[in-house]
Amino acid sequence: MENIVLIGFMGAGKTTIGRLLAQKLNSKQHDFDEILVEQIGMSIADYFDHFGSEAFREIETKVLQQSLQLNGIISTGGGIVLKEENRQFLQNNPNVIYLQANLDELVHRVVLDKRNVRPLATSKSPDEIREVYLPRVPLYEESAKFVIDTTEKTPDAIVQEILDKVEVI
Repeated sequence: MENIVLIGFMGAGKTTIGRLLAQKLNSKQHDFDEILVEQIGMSIADYFDHFGSEAFREIETKVLQQSLQLNGIISTGGGIVLKEENRQFLQNNPNVIYLQANLDELVHRVVLDKRNVRPLATSKSPDEIREVYLPRVPLYEESAKFVIDTTEKTPDAIVQEILDKVEVI
């Protein structure tokens, strides 16, 4: 099976949709957050606090390179598109899906998610989150082969829409 790579802003549903896609395709999900935490030996929030975003982005690039060699569903981190090198890796993959949602819904999802604390959102207002989000939109669009709007859709409907668009070999 060709990899299916999910990209998008925090709260877009990359982990949830990745898990469901993996189940539907009898495949494995490779979740960036889990892989990163395992490799860095601490939470992502702690790593950001101790080493900063630049060091984190370097590790994220290494994990992307490793993950693209695996088979299955790859759920990336929201900032994966910030580095040109990462966007080039993504553009060379045939099944990169940008999970898009309107900003109000993304902010709502992030605020409600107490299990997955996001370093870039915990101390920011909705306007500050918008300032992080807006410059990323064209980078997600540039990196993806397909765009799926997840706004007000059920996870099952999103999974079906993805399956209708991608080629699963």
